[in-house]
Amino acid sequence: MKETLTDLLNDSLDRACRDGSLAVKTAPPIQLDVPKDSSFGDFATNLAMVLAGTVKRPPREIAKTLIDHIADLDGVIERCEIAGPGFINFYLREDYWLRILKDIDTEGEAYGRSDVGKGRRVLIEFVSANPTGPLHIGHGRGAVVGDALARLLEATGYAVHREFYVNDAGRQLRTLGRSVWIRYRQLFDSSVPFPEQDVYPGEYVNEIAEDLRRRDADRYLAMNEEEAVAFFSEFAAGRILEGIRADLDRVGIRFDSFFSEKALYRDEKVQACIAELDAKALLFREENGALLLRTSTLGDDKDRVLIKGDGDYTYFASDIAYHGDKFARGFEQLINLWGADHHGYVPRMKSAVQALGHDEEALRVVLIQMVNLLRDGKPVRMGKRSGEFVTLSEVIDEVGNDVARYFFLLRRSDSHLDFDLDLAKTQSNENPVYYVQYAHARICSVFRQAEERGLAVPSANEVAIERLTLAEEIDLMKYLATFPEVVEGAARAMEPHRIPFYLQELATRLHAYYFKHRIISDDREMSQARLFLAGTVRTVIRNGLSLLGVSAPVTM
Repeated sequence: MKETLTDLLNDSLDRACRDGSLAVKTAPPIQLDVPKDSSFGDFATNLAMVLAGTVKRPPREIAKTLIDHIADLDGVIERCEIAGPGFINFYLREDYWLRILKDIDTEGEAYGRSDVGKGRRVLIEFVSANPTGPLHIGHGRGAVVGDALARLLEATGYAVHREFYVNDAGRQLRTLGRSVWIRYRQLFDSSVPFPEQDVYPGEYVNEIAEDLRRRDADRYLAMNEEEAVAFFSEFAAGRILEGIRADLDRVGIRFDSFFSEKALYRDEKVQACIAELDAKALLFREENGALLLRTSTLGDDKDRVLIKGDGDYTYFASDIAYHGDKFARGFEQLINLWGADHHGYVPRMKSAVQALGHDEEALRVVLIQMVNLLRDGKPVRMGKRSGEFVTLSEVIDEVGNDVARYFFLLRRSDSHLDFDLDLAKTQSNENPVYYVQYAHARICSVFRQAEERGLAVPSANEVAIERLTLAEEIDLMKYLATFPEVVEGAARAMEPHRIPFYLQELATRLHAYYFKHRIISDDREMSQARLFLAGTVRTVIRNGLSLLGVSAPVTM
């Protein structure tokens, strides 16, 4: 509806300018809001007040001119009123809200979807955990936010590619290989010490070592340290990546591709990228031989090292090559989900995107804050397998997939999240996911009762929805009408948490209506109309939960 009213206002302003009623060279952005008090209309705009400074006329006079030039071709506006210093309040025809119900019934699963993305190719990179240990709950939050964001973008017409960047090169992998190698040797000689630093102490390291012992006995004891660390690094990383894939599969997250950092070096893409930057005169060397990129000229706070003085490449070098490869594959928009501790890396990476010849806005970064896992109101700090953190798998085992996904999406991704295990397992209205799922199941139950009484819901063209005149019924219709705008807004802002917020409010309105008014009564025509309304609420709840990757149960 906001889009329709925006078009009408732009058209009105254009008409007024053409006939000389107003003199405006450039139309300002139009803001439409839903008044908190419904007596002030269904929508309101401050456009007249925004124009006052340019037109040099009283806002109320400008508002009157705009109203006089509105051509309501769709017949959705009942009346317009001028309020306060110059607000224009729009009151929509009640039959417009009835039309919304028919739209929902007709569109079904497609209601809420749009084509605003127009097929634009987007690569969303998320999780991208180092294959040095199992996924922890922080990774879990990033995984669920990334997947929900991908679903939102697909629902709004973007061509989305999901990618996991495997950091399989560098010091962390060598540390992993060394840790497993030491544990493997300990299986044959208990006197072999396990260092306190530069190792991974988790139980999963022991499990990998034990698997190798069972499979190959003492075959690797004769290796020297260099070749042992190389072998154990590759084997352990492969095994851990298998576990990561399994955990992601459990939580219902798929990736279109896993991109290896090693492949960038193997295919000489890092070297080629550096040569490209050098050709653009963007590189220089320091006295110690280090090669730097002039990022300070592109918005970063200082220049950054690509190759160290000893000849080793930095992570920044491979990151630039990786993003260059994304663009080379034809993606127009890159979206990265990073831990909040990487916030300082954002301007560095945006400067690199510019160095590659692209607008910095072609890269958008969504930051994921930490998760505080609580039990009995106290932090849960240690997991059984990791020895350092609680794994995603452990959380799924305890609360289930639906609850975990929903809880990860309850807050803005860049704000800290308290994940209350006790609340997550509670089957009551206090549990937000239970509350929303129960609203869906409640409607399904009502439909079963109607079927038992031989009460069929007629088609949209036959049902007497004009019988729906109660304030609560109109309120439900108005809220259902906002769902497409909420979906589009969540996708544009990259804020999936807007969907759970919407669903909580819709469930609250549904439950309040259910307890106040009987859906099935002796009035057959009214019962059918209310069942039709309930069915549209059920559709929107199901569509919203689907965007979150959460199921919509028919019984609870």
